[in-house]
Amino acid sequence: MLIPVVMSGGVGSRLWPVSREMHPKQFLPLAGELSMLQQTLNRTSDLTAGAPMVVCNEEHRFMVAEQLRQVGLQAAAMILEPEGRNTAPAVALAAIQAVATDPDAVLLVLPADHLIQDVPAFVAAVGKALPQAEQGKLMTFGVVPSSPETGYGYIKCGERLGADLYQLERFVEKPDAPTAQQYLDSGDYFWNSGMFLLGAATYLEQLEALAPDIRSHCDRAMADAVRDMDFVRPDADIFKQCPADSIDYAVMEKTSLGGVVTLDCGWSDVGAWSALWEVADRDVDGNAYSGDVILDDCSNSYFRSDSRLIAATGVDNLVVVETADAVLVADRNKVQDVKRIVNLLKAQDRPEASLHARVYRPWGSYESLIVSDRFQVKRIVVTPGQTLSLQMHHHRAEHWIVVAGTAEVTCEDKVFMLGEDESTYIPLGHKHRLANPGKIPLELIEVQSGTYLGEDDIVRFEDVYGRSE
Repeated sequence: MLIPVVMSGGVGSRLWPVSREMHPKQFLPLAGELSMLQQTLNRTSDLTAGAPMVVCNEEHRFMVAEQLRQVGLQAAAMILEPEGRNTAPAVALAAIQAVATDPDAVLLVLPADHLIQDVPAFVAAVGKALPQAEQGKLMTFGVVPSSPETGYGYIKCGERLGADLYQLERFVEKPDAPTAQQYLDSGDYFWNSGMFLLGAATYLEQLEALAPDIRSHCDRAMADAVRDMDFVRPDADIFKQCPADSIDYAVMEKTSLGGVVTLDCGWSDVGAWSALWEVADRDVDGNAYSGDVILDDCSNSYFRSDSRLIAATGVDNLVVVETADAVLVADRNKVQDVKRIVNLLKAQDRPEASLHARVYRPWGSYESLIVSDRFQVKRIVVTPGQTLSLQMHHHRAEHWIVVAGTAEVTCEDKVFMLGEDESTYIPLGHKHRLANPGKIPLELIEVQSGTYLGEDDIVRFEDVYGRSE
């Protein structure tokens, strides 16, 4: 059986301030109405394949589950990495999970944050490569280069195996501009897409031969895994000791079984804001923009507004990205350096490196509107059918005002309903819980007051998401 395996462990720091550690780019609608993850999942629906597996960070599990639900998909498994150890161990976890139910499973390994504009071409390439994978080849997808790109690694193809099929000769690191031009002119080099098609058992055999430490740690971590509904949690202590390595270095560069299927499908890894400018619709002056944007005498630039007006005049070749709590301004040719900004934010211990003004939780989201020394105002949105934990605060009281939907409120031994324009008061030290029993999102304004308003002032007594003390 063909099983899509979607790798959703990236951070996407070069797409800051929209992509952040706790809500990275694969969960965002950067190139269309659906998120990158949802687009990746949807393009596998045209294949004759089993239910997808997703390998993701433990912290992102409920976002993955919700985004699957939104597109009507059920995962065969969501494998939760206790810690990121790169792609070779991540694929090993999926392969071990797959062979447990189907020893002949073939894995279609896809990063969750790539863009493919021509899905039929992608599906056709999978169809060409599948017989090779079923016969024991470890296939990778080599993207036909459209320019001498220096931001991608390359694959050099060897002997032809068939139409658009080749023996894998070697991987090449990101080249300088003259070398990239030579690669483009030769016709033997293709962009390394980071996508693979390989037999699960064959991959594990090659991992045993070429990177045995990774294989043994993943085997032991999965043997002691905890399975909770669709969630599979490998043993954290064992997995954290696993060597970190990419599938390229650990297996594909060393194996004699490597093959390449070439792919021409409008592919992009959306690794920086310039990549989104390249794939976006642009006006006659070369500008791409979204949100509330007004331009005068601007050219060849990318503008994105999430919450406020961006007005620009007389600029060229810029990237300007606005969110509720940050604005990025960069030369379009230097957006790869945005990662340095993120590192500076982390060094200064600033929350903007990892959190948005709107923070996503398993039950919905909250957004701080006003923050002062002794009070804070938040907008809280609870997804239909979801319930927050039964909790208590030592240092703050809360006022709740419902502005949309219906709230079920627990306060000590009382349980009652609140409709729109109704409110309640939660005294300091009282056990309380909020739930949305309705069919539409519950929105409320929360006013906190007290001597300390930090998120760590919380004691959970019961929690459907496993976060209780």
